[in-house]
Amino acid sequence: MANGKAAKVTESAVERLDLGELPLLSGYMLRRAQFAAFNDFLRYFEHLGVRPVQYAVLTVIDRNPGLKQSQVSEALGIKRANLVAILDALERRGLARREAVATDRRSYALRLTDKGAVLMKELRARSEAHEKRLAATIGEDGRQQLLKLLHGVIDAVGPGSEGEDD
Repeated sequence: MANGKAAKVTESAVERLDLGELPLLSGYMLRRAQFAAFNDFLRYFEHLGVRPVQYAVLTVIDRNPGLKQSQVSEALGIKRANLVAILDALERRGLARREAVATDRRSYALRLTDKGAVLMKELRARSEAHEKRLAATIGEDGRQQLLKLLHGVIDAVGPGSEGEDD
């Protein structure tokens, strides 16, 4: 597919595929929408080197300074071992830090660094722009309805967690 024609033929063939009931399945369409939103998110954040899960972790730390790693892990549905790797990367970039908890030497409290707090302002602005772009496609009322429906799904079936997607 080195030339444009090969790519167009492949795209046309894909467009003609019979996907059966897949476009009528809520879970399938949620996943496709998640991929689309994820890719759009990456366009807004890529030059900052921040992935969606890192943005989520930074946001929770920003809004709840001093939380323990286990609390962030549980709140976001991230496996503890994976959160450790995420925090390691954020620390290497100087965006977050772990502080020993005086009452529990096995735990660490999480805080943003000054550099992390400055970056969060930029990330919030980009997140708002990303949300506005999504809202522009379905309207603000549609976005609000979508959020209500998504919260309803989570309330009905549970939040799920990392690693449960396949």
